[in-house]
Amino acid sequence: MDEYVLAFKKKKRGGYQVTQNNNSSSSYLKKFITRFLLAIIFFLVSIIYTNLSDKNLLLYKEYVLEESLPFTKIKTWYEDLFGEVLPKNEPTQAVFNGKLLYKDITPYGEGEKLTVTSNTLINNLTSGIVVFIGEKDNYGHTVIVQGVDGTDIWYGNLTNVSINLYDYLEKDTVIGEVNGEDLYLVIKKNNETIKYEDYQNQ
Repeated sequence: MDEYVLAFKKKKRGGYQVTQNNNSSSSYLKKFITRFLLAIIFFLVSIIYTNLSDKNLLLYKEYVLEESLPFTKIKTWYEDLFGEVLPKNEPTQAVFNGKLLYKDITPYGEGEKLTVTSNTLINNLTSGIVVFIGEKDNYGHTVIVQGVDGTDIWYGNLTNVSINLYDYLEKDTVIGEVNGEDLYLVIKKNNETIKYEDYQNQ
């Protein structure tokens, strides 16, 4: 008799888990459909807007296709309306306390060159979204993070990059390591360049 009771309890628990999994699957499906429909609506509105006149097409090209979109502002607005847009990852541990360690700093290009220990790991200076990963003239392999504080931070001359395009990074997440001893750093806000030390003291 006890065996039948135990078997029934196990069956009941298993049934509950199936129901719970089905509920989470249907919730995920609803969120996916909502996001997909929003993307289609944005696409259709863009087509209608650009077909109304040549002036609209020029404005669209100037402000949408050529300008850097404020991804962090869009993310905040979207999450206020619809909830989390990006999945929560495992919490990352801060290992640098928000500072880059360097031996020397000199002006370079649009920003500065930090001389560091060879192959130093580089951490993200502020929470934000990765908007560029690739080669840039005079900067080598570069990662650009658009910060929640409105800054665009370029990390140039990197190797072994450990993040992906459009990843949301918490502050102090490891991005990659310096290729040699030179890190090229550019910090911009409202199209104005900010020195690294001034940014740290804000």
